[in-house]
Amino acid sequence: MQRFDNFFAPTTSKAIPINLVLEADHESWLNEQNPAVQNLASSYKWTAQLGQTLVITESGNPTFVAIGIGNAQSRSQKRFGALANLSSLPTGIFELTQLNKKFAQEFVLGFALSKYQFSQYRQQSALKLDLMCPDWLDVNQMQAIIAGEFLTRDLINTPSNFMGPEELAKAAQDLGKEYGSIPNIIAGDALIEEGFPMIHAVGRASNRAPRLIDMKWGNEGPKITLVGKGVCFDTGGLNIKPGASMGLMKKDMGGAAHVLGLAKMIMATQMKVQLRVLIPAVENAIGGNAFRPQDILTSRKGLTVEVNNTDAEGRLVLADALAFADETPTDLIICMATLTGAARVAVGPDIAPYFTSDFALSQSIAKAGAIVDDPVWQLPLHAPYEAMIEPGIADLDNAPRGGFAGATTAALFLNRFVTNTSKFVHFDCYGWQPNASPARPKGGIGQGIRAIFQALPEILNL
Repeated sequence: MQRFDNFFAPTTSKAIPINLVLEADHESWLNEQNPAVQNLASSYKWTAQLGQTLVITESGNPTFVAIGIGNAQSRSQKRFGALANLSSLPTGIFELTQLNKKFAQEFVLGFALSKYQFSQYRQQSALKLDLMCPDWLDVNQMQAIIAGEFLTRDLINTPSNFMGPEELAKAAQDLGKEYGSIPNIIAGDALIEEGFPMIHAVGRASNRAPRLIDMKWGNEGPKITLVGKGVCFDTGGLNIKPGASMGLMKKDMGGAAHVLGLAKMIMATQMKVQLRVLIPAVENAIGGNAFRPQDILTSRKGLTVEVNNTDAEGRLVLADALAFADETPTDLIICMATLTGAARVAVGPDIAPYFTSDFALSQSIAKAGAIVDDPVWQLPLHAPYEAMIEPGIADLDNAPRGGFAGATTAALFLNRFVTNTSKFVHFDCYGWQPNASPARPKGGIGQGIRAIFQALPEILNL
């Protein structure tokens, strides 16, 4: 795994200044520059549009850079990171000098996240670009966000032959060790003995034993539990997926990657909380002992579940983990999972939809997402759809027929397993960037974790 604990450049007199310029201010800014800069801007038609870069050189060497901030409309139509388009910058060490403080933090974070490379299985030349940060910027906080996001990306990008349940548990152990925590791991048939029958049922057909990862950190402050779906590969089980749908299933442990990345942010900043991370880690494989369509499983909570599709396994393993989390008095439970295709159809790959019945919690998350430009959107826990997850032969149906409201019915299913904790939110993330863009290279991506990290102090009254 990559480590970026010392990401930003040290102070140096050789840094290339960067100026951030609003489109509305570009004429006044140019009027303050010398004729050579004005002529260069004119020749390149530089008007400080969003991400538009003007590199001023002297004797072939860059002397300073101007980057356009654009206007409100262009910013609303672009993804986070468009301001920091590293492909337009020459090699060197840069320093933010003349800047708009409102956008400086976005640029710094976008710059850092744009440097991510997943190079574990091939050699890549590191981007020879570094940045000196303004003195007022909280670099430690920024480092924690970057490290958490990179951890999430690395875990999702790692192929399943190197990221099974055991390896995912090892990643949690490594993270815990870094901050003085030793996770408890329940594996294999011990899951039945310890009361996690659905986690065991989903993972038993694989020769890679299923696990429940339980990590605790912190001994003061509000109690928060993060639950992440850790399906390290999903064949669909006996309801086998077609090849096209199976191609990205290494990312089906994206929920686990998200909660570990978020936990990294929380622990690295020493947030005053009592943190718990629960990850059901399984591989949904095909075998003679695989769970079957029409099987009825009894969950940890005692609710029975009729299996009408073995490819709707994520909610089964999460149900046992959520019931376990809910048994201990907790101030907040956050569930994160790559759960349904219906969520992608509803909001596309960029937005992390979430479900909660707590209005104040929802408002805090939505506000935080807007502040840090981490798009999230609340979808409804529509109570009349409860009947859709009740098959008649058992308490619950894991895959209601008809295809309507698939993300909502999945969320309603999970909601049945959290009855003691009033603050509960479930995120249905995609966790994948289909095409490369600034700050978001193609591949695994964190969604919603920066928003949650921003929102936690308000949610928990820290």
